[in-house]
Amino acid sequence: MANDMGSERQTNLTKATPTRNQKLTNLVLWVTAVGYVVFTVITAILPNGISVPAILFLFPFVLIHGLKRYPWKGIVVFIVITFIISGIMENLSILTGFPFGLYYYAAALGPKLFLVPLLIFPSYIAFGYLAWVLSTILVGRVRRGSTIFTSVAVPLVASFMMVDWDLSLDPIASTISKTWIWTQGGGYFGVPISNFLGWSLTTYIFFQLFALFLRQRGSGVSGPDLPITHYLQLILVYMWTGFGFVLNYLFRPANTQITDATGHVWQTSDIFETSAILAIYTMIFVSILALLIVFRDQQAHKQSQPLRLQN
Repeated sequence: MANDMGSERQTNLTKATPTRNQKLTNLVLWVTAVGYVVFTVITAILPNGISVPAILFLFPFVLIHGLKRYPWKGIVVFIVITFIISGIMENLSILTGFPFGLYYYAAALGPKLFLVPLLIFPSYIAFGYLAWVLSTILVGRVRRGSTIFTSVAVPLVASFMMVDWDLSLDPIASTISKTWIWTQGGGYFGVPISNFLGWSLTTYIFFQLFALFLRQRGSGVSGPDLPITHYLQLILVYMWTGFGFVLNYLFRPANTQITDATGHVWQTSDIFETSAILAIYTMIFVSILALLIVFRDQQAHKQSQPLRLQN
């Protein structure tokens, strides 16, 4: 077991000369990653200047990036599991209050599947994938025959990374932008604690199901050797999502009072500042930690046999 856990903590790094198709794929990934970063900066500076959802940049990046890590079956399974579990839990909560609390979505997000806007599902999938890969960098890969420890720890850590994102996002999206409305309010700028507990539960469930799939039906050997850029691209995207909240604070509009569904009055400047603080010490911190691990493994790769940074 000790040897198995040691191999699970390794990650695949390679210096092999990429093929033409690999170069093209890498270029597309960089274009979508940088496009997402630029979009994040522009929307922070000109919040009313762009109406295109950020997910339109992020989702293609995740699909292409995921296909480099897993066979098409693996990424399809991840998408299907995430789609089904998030859809069930979101609709259930809107109807009953479990697990997130009582809320509803505004019409601005467009067409819905039952009570949930279609745009919500790509967000779960895209940020879920980012959190999953970051968790494998920190904890280790999940593959066929992985230890119970790794198969549980990776989903658990990934679920916290998803909540890290929502901690900064939710007060802005709900209380300020009114994209969704918490009908009974909450102590965290109008957001109830049940929302974050519900996120932990929901995301852990679909991460754990994916881990069980990989443990039972995934590859039993090491996955493809991947260049360090493969990890840098993903870390950049997650980190800049965090920086987006810092930019929102730096370029925030003048402070105004805003009232939630229960009549409680909040200050928008307080919300933006708190979101920025949380992003720095959650999302950005996790990204820095992942970068340090990747560069540590790169140095070890140069000095001895390749270390394995992987699924």
